[in-house]
Amino acid sequence: MNYVYGPVPSRRLGQSLGVDPIPFKICNYNCVYCQLGRTTPLTNERRDFFPREGILAQVRDALERHQPGQIDYVTFIGQGEPTLCASLGWLIRQVKALTDVPVAVLTNGALLFQPQVREELAAADLVMPTLDAANHETFRQINRPWPRFRIAEIIEGMAAFRRMFKGQLWVEVMLVKGLNDDEATLLGIRDALAHVCPDRVQINVPIRPPVEPWVEIPDDEAIERATAILGEAAEVVAPYEGSFDFSGFADVAEAILAIIRRHPMRQRRLVETLEGWAPGEVEETLARLESSGQAQKRVYRSELFWEYAGRVFGEGRVHCES
Repeated sequence: MNYVYGPVPSRRLGQSLGVDPIPFKICNYNCVYCQLGRTTPLTNERRDFFPREGILAQVRDALERHQPGQIDYVTFIGQGEPTLCASLGWLIRQVKALTDVPVAVLTNGALLFQPQVREELAAADLVMPTLDAANHETFRQINRPWPRFRIAEIIEGMAAFRRMFKGQLWVEVMLVKGLNDDEATLLGIRDALAHVCPDRVQINVPIRPPVEPWVEIPDDEAIERATAILGEAAEVVAPYEGSFDFSGFADVAEAILAIIRRHPMRQRRLVETLEGWAPGEVEETLARLESSGQAQKRVYRSELFWEYAGRVFGEGRVHCES
């Protein structure tokens, strides 16, 4: 199994070598905008899902295959919430011993109220948690979290982590039309961010097909309002077009599945990316993956996307338990 993929182009991290310590859709959130589908069921148990030595060996191999400058970050991200991996701290420290390439962790931030998780993530160079709401009801509507989570405790965990963390802390705010793009909600997020004191605030919108069909991107006025309210540290994340590295994959089908398991991808981008590696094979392989039930296509915002067939989609509004 491939635990490591790329480097792939990242809108926030340049050329990112992805490290995936979590199986598909193991998460303690069930966000309405998630590109991987619904979390069924929610999970909040920290354990090792894969052999940590196997993950580290693949990171080592990938680093040895690439020249200096070809990888901007080694990024723990993947198909679920990486802090649910019990050996995450060990993996971060071992990777840091292998390379000078900075290590990033993308997380929903929900477990930062736990001192052990804060201590593990402190070994990274960059941690990127998410904060989509500052009041509990909106938090439940957007993130649909593990029932015992409370947004006030999560915000306090982020602030506690900021006080001990020597690296960069970038907080992402994912805007969803009609849920957290109004002035009152944004002012609450602003106040929470003032308590956390991140180095950057990154405003994002769901550019890939979201799990819930009713999720929409806010209009330009709402995005401008968010930028103005969230302060000088806030920036709208711009699209990034970089090169994909598929040298670790045996064939086109394996490469396609590795990418779309982690996020849906536009067909035109898949064809552009893979034609140079395997001329003439891409569309034939996509058709074969669709007929075999491994991949599926979906139109979102007038563009054709390919995505992993294991995703569970919503048909209506589903809320988390109280």
